[in-house]
Amino acid sequence: MTGQAVSKRISYLGPEASFTHLAATKVFPNSTLVPFTTIPECIEAVAEGSVDYAVVPLENALEGSVPLTVDYLFHEAQLYVTAEVLSSIQQHLLVHPENRDAESFEAIYSHPHALAQCHKFLYYTYKNTPLEQYSSTAAAAKMVSELPERNIAAIGNEFSAHKYGLDILQRDIHDFHFNHTRFFVLSKSDHKLTDPSHDDQIKTTLMITPPDDDRSGVLHQMLSVFAWRRLNLSKIESRPLKTGLGDYFFIADVLADENETMMRGAFEELAALGCTVKTLGSYYTYKS
Repeated sequence: MTGQAVSKRISYLGPEASFTHLAATKVFPNSTLVPFTTIPECIEAVAEGSVDYAVVPLENALEGSVPLTVDYLFHEAQLYVTAEVLSSIQQHLLVHPENRDAESFEAIYSHPHALAQCHKFLYYTYKNTPLEQYSSTAAAAKMVSELPERNIAAIGNEFSAHKYGLDILQRDIHDFHFNHTRFFVLSKSDHKLTDPSHDDQIKTTLMITPPDDDRSGVLHQMLSVFAWRRLNLSKIESRPLKTGLGDYFFIADVLADENETMMRGAFEELAALGCTVKTLGSYYTYKS
């Protein structure tokens, strides 16, 4: 794969067997993977140069964007997206083998997104069971494996069940079958990771701050910059600027390379409108 070697170090949201770990192994099967407990720690590791790339979750098909990733990339870090990974997500109810015959649990642990993705199952099957948020699905599975004396369960993937010696009590407990998560592969340098397995469609992610004069129609003007150039936006959403109520920036995915003539023209027109544009770079998509 262009841009990587076996000696590379990769930070990811751990521990081992998390969905982010599986995404990282897709792009970096021969590299050293370094787990971190939070998304900011993963991002700071590559920003500080202690690792070469970071793999972090960006968006889930059911729960939407991961605000911490988006906001940290906007406010705190100057990094670039070198690839994205699109992974299918299957959630299972995991228990310690000593507790597989339990009819109820004192608590069920998982990442907040995983708990939300399994809302219907949890509501109708374990309505009165406390739901406890954890840093990742794999961390929750690891914790359950270490506490056989407690009658608790975790929500996680099949790999984490095998990794931590847990039984899958119930499979595919997520509310919707089409459940995928996007992961960003971040680097300090603006380049593209390429491999025969990636999709042919290139994508560019932009973070656009509108002018602060509060004039009417500014969002329409921003979108028109892309529309008349026939630049397709596959996503656009707003996030708070953290400067006051009603102040937002926009994150947009454009199905084009940032170096294309039309894209360079779009940057110039957005600047003429008074917008500030932060590009995260152009990249290809890998599926796992």
